[in-house]
Amino acid sequence: MTTTAVTGVPVETHLRARRDAGRKLLVPYVTAGVCENWTEHLHACAEAGADAIEIGLPFSEPTVDGPTVQEASDRALHRGTSLRTLLADLRTVRLAVPLIVMTYYHLVAREGLAAVCAALAEAGVRGLIVPDLPLDESAALEQAAAAAGIDLILVAAPSSSPARLREIAQRSRGFVYAVTAMATTGERTALPATAGAYAATLKQHTDLPVLLGFGISTPDHAAAGARSADGVVVGSALMRRILDGAGPADTAAFVTTLRTALDR
Repeated sequence: MTTTAVTGVPVETHLRARRDAGRKLLVPYVTAGVCENWTEHLHACAEAGADAIEIGLPFSEPTVDGPTVQEASDRALHRGTSLRTLLADLRTVRLAVPLIVMTYYHLVAREGLAAVCAALAEAGVRGLIVPDLPLDESAALEQAAAAAGIDLILVAAPSSSPARLREIAQRSRGFVYAVTAMATTGERTALPATAGAYAATLKQHTDLPVLLGFGISTPDHAAAGARSADGVVVGSALMRRILDGAGPADTAAFVTTLRTALDR
């Protein structure tokens, strides 16, 4: 079957331009295939003020996903979601913000690094996050992603040594994904007190945008996280709403509350 490549929006240049214009960055997360109309939630996020959108490719054995995203992944897998259905769905999506896929290394390696990166790029994806890939083993994927025009976004953790944080910041592309705590994804009642200082440390090592993720659950969390970081990633709080039946209009309403908090 002949397919036509979709022109995606580059992650790094888009986010840098918005950050440098004084805007705090907002990246909602949506699990691919969680419901029949899941791509409508992508449109809702973009129209409500998202600066990029992270899309989770469901995997049966996740290591960083908490209960909410695991539930979303299970639902998506039961609906038959795979890399191929994800690519087919995304080829129908046209948005003015970058699309970033998050997945696990097993799925990438099974299909082949270069093949996966090329297929993602053809579908309009311009960013890739593989959280379980050790930094010391990421060189081959970094090369494959760069060859396909995809930013390989690296994940930094509070437990990393200063030298490792510096290397992650310098090798990441698109932005640096700063995990707020050594825990799986999921809604929290409060952000860790150390998140702000940790983000500030990372910003000393790179001019890339630094975004905080994991546990950003409310508009107040988003605003607090973005005081030191350049923005936030919001996953479980949005996916809980979708799992409970929220439609695209509800998604837009929630993302609007996050946007408003960041713009205050």
